[in-house]
Amino acid sequence: MSRVLVVEDEQHLAEGLRFNLEAEGYQVHLVETGEAALELLMSDAQAFDVVILDVMLPGKDGFAVISELRQAGKFIPTLMLTARGHPEDVLKGFAAGADDYLTKPFDLSILIARLGGLLRRHEWLRASLNHENTVAAPPKPKETFTFGDKSVHFDLLELRVREQTFPLTLMEANVLRYLIEHEGKPVSRKMMLEQVWGLHEDTDTRAIDNFIVRLRRYIEDDPTRPRHLLTVRGLGYRFVASPAKAG
Repeated sequence: MSRVLVVEDEQHLAEGLRFNLEAEGYQVHLVETGEAALELLMSDAQAFDVVILDVMLPGKDGFAVISELRQAGKFIPTLMLTARGHPEDVLKGFAAGADDYLTKPFDLSILIARLGGLLRRHEWLRASLNHENTVAAPPKPKETFTFGDKSVHFDLLELRVREQTFPLTLMEANVLRYLIEHEGKPVSRKMMLEQVWGLHEDTDTRAIDNFIVRLRRYIEDDPTRPRHLLTVRGLGYRFVASPAKAG
């Protein structure tokens, strides 16, 4: 039985989510504030399998909660709920570390489908880690891309650079995957918004730059002089796996 933490201060919505999720077989715990959610998750993030996190909360809002969790190395899958459907708010949530989002009001079947997707990825991650730590486990193919002394493990949401390992959020991994899939080709910010986030409205496409800045810190030897994640002036970005061969 999957355990869901619902962080929602609107009592009628919180109770409605509990009723419907429990009917679907989930074990649900409710809290009303960001501070209460952080207290639970910081002490034992393993107590829950997924978090439904409202943006507009009394005290610390959802953006602050997810940001503090990620900074503390807590990468529990998180679905954010927002009453504001502006693309800038969605991107702010992803930049803070959210894995998915829904705009209120939402269809319950869509929320359940999104939760299912996050939980499947969580299970794949745990299964991968278990296989790695069990000698007798059968080999399991990994979604891995290697370039130079770096490797991206999409199944583990990890980027490994020599002896260091950097955990990735789902959206960081999706951005990097999209750039890698278009290796060597310029990719516009607008295309990334549409293909990675599913956002088709007009928005400040430079919000994507926050993801690139973070990824450069992981990947580049000198983030101020990138060799893999290149800026294409006036358009977007280009990923180069082998800089020496790029010219």
